[in-house]
Amino acid sequence: MIKNAKVIIVDDDEDLRHALTQSLELASYDVDAYENGYDALNSITRNLYGVIITDIRMPAIDGLELLLKVLEIDQALPTIVISGHGDISTAVSAMRSGAYDFIEKPFAADRLVGAVSRGLEKRRLVLENRTLRDELANQDGLDKRLVGRTPAMLTLRAETMALAQTDVDILIWGETGSGKEVVTRALHEEGSRRDKPFVALNCGAIPIEMMESELFGHESGAFTSANKQRVGKLEYANGGTIFLDEIESMPIELQVKLLRVIETRSIERLGSNKVINLDIRFIAATKTDLALACQQQLFRADLYYRLNVITLTVPPLRDRKEDIPLLLHHLARDARTRYRKEIPEYTPSLMKQLMAYEWPGNVRELRNIADRWVLGLSLGMNLDGALANVSDDESLSEQMAAIEKQLIVSALEDNEGSIKKTYEQLQLSRKSLYEKMKKYQIQVT
Repeated sequence: MIKNAKVIIVDDDEDLRHALTQSLELASYDVDAYENGYDALNSITRNLYGVIITDIRMPAIDGLELLLKVLEIDQALPTIVISGHGDISTAVSAMRSGAYDFIEKPFAADRLVGAVSRGLEKRRLVLENRTLRDELANQDGLDKRLVGRTPAMLTLRAETMALAQTDVDILIWGETGSGKEVVTRALHEEGSRRDKPFVALNCGAIPIEMMESELFGHESGAFTSANKQRVGKLEYANGGTIFLDEIESMPIELQVKLLRVIETRSIERLGSNKVINLDIRFIAATKTDLALACQQQLFRADLYYRLNVITLTVPPLRDRKEDIPLLLHHLARDARTRYRKEIPEYTPSLMKQLMAYEWPGNVRELRNIADRWVLGLSLGMNLDGALANVSDDESLSEQMAAIEKQLIVSALEDNEGSIKKTYEQLQLSRKSLYEKMKKYQIQVT
């Protein structure tokens, strides 16, 4: 049951209004019933969280005319058309006009309840999408960079904004893909150094023998392959910010030199005795426990304590799953711009899969999913969701059956119970789909 949802019934038959109201209230829905369409229109708004049920043949304004007026208010508002005079032409006319569903009298109460349930779920997703779009459109500054409204993200944004106005060196901890560089860029671009260089150096991606030259630069002839003078990353970042990612990967012998640079704010190029003074902010990031690394003598304790004056923690995505809808929409907007594709509509099964997943790759993995989603490619999430419910003790045939059942259930949810759309999506015949649904005891509600 979806809380705060409204079902609006419009029918000039008092007995039928009463019967429909009773059936839906027994299903725990909040119902408003009206004798004519004009009275109903006064209660229908663009952001109504609800479903409209209307008869076709009514005085003053018939159901098809009411349908058109409802769609003028909001084209995404589900309207279910019912009629005792239903024929093919009436049904086709209603569906072409934009009706969500068409039900011919007489019908079982559970048929209507099922249609209302699916319509409300679709409406919920539409309103959530609309809210997300509005929220993202009104964002600026850090809200656009550090997307999320969970307590952990609200705290991170507040701390980032406060620290951006300072020059204090910072250590950032977070799992791979959680957004450490995003936080670093926010610290730089929201602070007084925004017009100065931002230099990022991944300490784990540079060969050890080249790292010292990358950091400090060198003079011509400083070593065998030094054919010309080179400005190092530290010097290049002068006046701005240097970001040392995966700081735990820096060799111990180089950590000593880095510590001295941080303390003196000066460097000497390799092969030179000239001291170059630096006005630079250091931000380091790690995905490991540096305190433990110090105990294991894998990281210098003096450098750790020098960096650890201020520490920011970027929460993993699995600890802030409530942010996934907003994040997905944000990332999808970026993908839309890059690929010149429209953003698809959310489906109930998609969001269920995203919320159930543990996201070992964090926001970076979600970005990949958003790209594939916008491009219309398979996300690989249906299979993952199916496998999560399969026991390792089951036989291969049992595992394959569980996966097949999950795929059919997900496809039915995506297609709101439509058999035709489902067998076309799964590339099955109608007969094959019905046989598999019977085999796995899958019912459409």
